[in-house]
Amino acid sequence: MGKAIRQVTEIPGPRSRALLARKDRAVAAAFQILTGIAIDRAEGSRVVDVDGNTYLDLTGGLGVLNAGHRHPRVMERVQRQLERFVHTDFSVVMYESWIELAERLAPRVPGPGPKKAAFFNSGAEAVENVVKIAKAYTGRRAVIAFEGAFHGRTLMAMSLTSKTHPYKAGFGPFAPEVYRVPYAYCYRCPLGKSYPECGVACAGELEKAFVTQVAAEEVACVVVEAVQGEGGFVVPPAEFLQRIQAICRDHGILLVVDEVQTGFGRTGTFFASERFGLEPDLITVAKSIADGWPLSGVIGRAEVMDAPGDGRIGGTYVGNPVACEAALGVLDVFDHEDLLGKARTLGDHLLRRLEGMQERHPLVGDVRGAGPMAAMELVRDRMSKEPAAQETNRLLQEALQRGVLLVKAGVHGNVVRFLNSLAMSVEELDEALDAVDGALAAVEAHQR
Repeated sequence: MGKAIRQVTEIPGPRSRALLARKDRAVAAAFQILTGIAIDRAEGSRVVDVDGNTYLDLTGGLGVLNAGHRHPRVMERVQRQLERFVHTDFSVVMYESWIELAERLAPRVPGPGPKKAAFFNSGAEAVENVVKIAKAYTGRRAVIAFEGAFHGRTLMAMSLTSKTHPYKAGFGPFAPEVYRVPYAYCYRCPLGKSYPECGVACAGELEKAFVTQVAAEEVACVVVEAVQGEGGFVVPPAEFLQRIQAICRDHGILLVVDEVQTGFGRTGTFFASERFGLEPDLITVAKSIADGWPLSGVIGRAEVMDAPGDGRIGGTYVGNPVACEAALGVLDVFDHEDLLGKARTLGDHLLRRLEGMQERHPLVGDVRGAGPMAAMELVRDRMSKEPAAQETNRLLQEALQRGVLLVKAGVHGNVVRFLNSLAMSVEELDEALDAVDGALAAVEAHQR
């Protein structure tokens, strides 16, 4: 297989720079462009910009393209639907794709008993509605989330989100009755201990919160990411999540697992809940559910999902028929192309390569991952673990110049996360990682 990366102009090229200038004149300043390039077309794991440069995409549209750009099974369903109709509002005139998608997704959520689904547009919408569903079912008013969490930028979702800049500063007051406890961020454990010697003491902070912050009988749900996404691809011990689940069960609190980024094979199982031995009452889904079409959902125990009653959740565009067909196409890919098997193979290979970089590059303080949901955390000193935020920004730009699209994460802005397509070939992944390795060396040379 030939090389995928192809550079024909400087990066960004003249046409991209011209579009960037137009963007600056016409588009709100909040929408800054990380790469400075403009896309012309994409397929699989490859992106071609308007200047003809070809890149390998390790961003996946921020976790949206687990099946890859323009997967044929998805595109075929979308094109057929576009020829029939594009909107009715499901609550006025229903359509089969919504129903079929619920039928095919619900059994994939771990846990006993019948399950139901509701569909929305964005991950934040799913989070807003999952809290409403939990409150309707329990009759309770409080919600508990975790330090380092990211759940979106609308009011309740932003209240649950833990990073102040750029997401929360200046946008208060936030939704009331939201409380926060520590997450199992083992690399930066405030106790200075290591797992399992620590006994996942951080899980006990949830029960402590019932004494010092909010009574357990007032808590409707605990909302947790099985692996923190924007927080830095923080992978907790399975025991931590299982203890959180047990505490919720003891107090009649619903366990909500936010699978917006971890779902659809990102951790090597269809949902991360399965990987960590969880049986959530409710999950939220979005991002890779529809391979780039806007769609999200809440899936969970039938009696919980039915609690709000007619008209209390929904929206004009929710569960759009074109997006539902795209999502069915994604499920076709999983069912017929062993995408989970490919994900596990890629995840193992990715972690080995990142661990090799950690051995060679002092800048890499930690490598972690759950299947192909992997990351490396950059530090200026491995003993102090001082976050290397500026170096992380430089690494992303060095990688871009070598033809690789990367994004960062983490509350300190010093984590490089990998969100490549699960259908990416090993050869393409190696080509991209060779470029990342070279970019690391360039950043370290600049430090000296």
